Amino acid sequence: MTAVTDARQQLIEYIRSDAVFHGDFTLTSGKKASYYVDLRRVSLDHRVAPLIGQVMVDLIADIPEVDAVGGLTMGADPIAAAVLHQGAARGLSYDAFVVRKEPKDHGRGRQVEGPDLAGKRVIVLEDTSTTGGSPLKAIEALEKVGAEIAAVAVVVDRATEAKSRIESAGYPYYAAIGLEDLGLAP
Repeated sequence: MTAVTDARQQLIEYIRSDAVFHGDFTLTSGKKASYYVDLRRVSLDHRVAPLIGQVMVDLIADIPEVDAVGGLTMGADPIAAAVLHQGAARGLSYDAFVVRKEPKDHGRGRQVEGPDLAGKRVIVLEDTSTTGGSPLKAIEALEKVGAEIAAVAVVVDRATEAKSRIESAGYPYYAAIGLEDLGLAP
């Protein structure tokens, strides 16, 4: 078993055991679901964050000339930090950024925090994606500061309309783990 496969399989097991909840849930989109994937339960765990970083760095490895990774706070924040650290461990120079839900109403009034992204190629990250709304909101803010969107990459894809919405908007969509990997496929 390769290290890549091993990290991905370990990540799947952690998500299955610690981040999947069954019951009646209302998603951010307002849709109802019989399960909820709470990735923050594992993305902020010292055992799992490095695995997320490894799996996501592998997922985006073939996307050329990526300068930075990040997305809409809060789901994307620990994912971006994990990618930054695991990328650095491999000698890659991914910076990270955070996109606020709204511009600050004080200080410099920024919505995108981190390095200057004007003219930089970025990947928008998300922990789980249902509608694609969070990545698209992040893209809107990033394009205002002159970033070039290389792709959207999510840890867990819920097999809903996110992929088609993001691809229809003109952005490549990558997912590390699908519902079938978690035993949640309908």
